[in-house]
Amino acid sequence: QLTLVESGGGLVQPGGSLRLSCAASGVNFHYHDVAWFRQAPGQEREAVSCINSNSDETMYLDSVKGRFTVSRDNAKNMVYLQMNSLQPEDTAVYYCAAELSLWSQWRDPSMFRSWGRGTQVTVSL
Repeated sequence: QLTLVESGGGLVQPGGSLRLSCAASGVNFHYHDVAWFRQAPGQEREAVSCINSNSDETMYLDSVKGRFTVSRDNAKNMVYLQMNSLQPEDTAVYYCAAELSLWSQWRDPSMFRSWGRGTQVTVSL
């Protein structure tokens, strides 16, 4: 199990950009798949993006394709989510999560054991 800490959230106007960071501490980070989830008030937690351990596969929620980009730097134990063209419906608490060998079930939050505490993203005028 890893310790994960998100940062980079904040208040932005529609059309703006943010880059979220997820800093990991623990053993064998480079073997973990890492996913970004978000949860808005009254909504279920949904998978936004996922990147596998060696960065050769990425997945995205349909509504963020072309706007969000996930990346990682295993040497720094960091994962990033670059969010461009943000819209009000992107407003949520964003979490990073990590797990070994979960690529095929990345959309299911119950499969992840390592979680950050979240960072708030608010998109509003």
